[in-house]
Amino acid sequence: MTVQAQRPLEFANEATPDLRQRYLHRAVAQNSALLDRLQLDHCQMIGAQCSGALLMARLGLLADMPAALTHDKPWLIEPGCASRRAVHARGPIATRGCLAAQYLAAWMMVRGVGYAAAAKALHHVAPMGEKEAYVARLLEVVRPFIPADQFPPAG
Repeated sequence: MTVQAQRPLEFANEATPDLRQRYLHRAVAQNSALLDRLQLDHCQMIGAQCSGALLMARLGLLADMPAALTHDKPWLIEPGCASRRAVHARGPIATRGCLAAQYLAAWMMVRGVGYAAAAKALHHVAPMGEKEAYVARLLEVVRPFIPADQFPPAG
C-alpha cells in the first residue's frame, strides 16, 4: 500500500483537530527523525485510533493517561496503562479502539461546538430507526470525558 502525503508532516503542528491513523507501527514510532518534525501543542484536540496511541505515547502526549485499545498490544503501552473502554480522554487528548470512530467524533464535537450542536449533527448522521437511542448512547459513552458544564443535567 502506498500513501502519498497531501501536505508536509509539519502541517500537523497547526492542524486542529488532528486524528492519527491507526496504521502506525513500531518502526514509525521509533523513527526519531520523523517524530522530531512534530511539535504538537498539548492544547490542540488530538485523537488517536488504536496503534496511533503509540505515536502519541512516544510524543509524550499521553503522560499517565490510559489508552483505549482494540486488543492487547504490550509493545504499545506500558503494562497497566491500557483502558478497556471504547474511548478514553483527558483534556484535549483522546484515544479510541478500532471501530470506535463515532465516539471520538462525538467527543470532539461536544468539546468543539457544545452538546446541543453535537447532538443535532450526530442525529443527522445516525442510522434510521435508531437515531435517538444511537445519539444518546454516543453521548453517554463520552460524558465522563467532557467537562460537566458542557452537558445538560443528567436525567
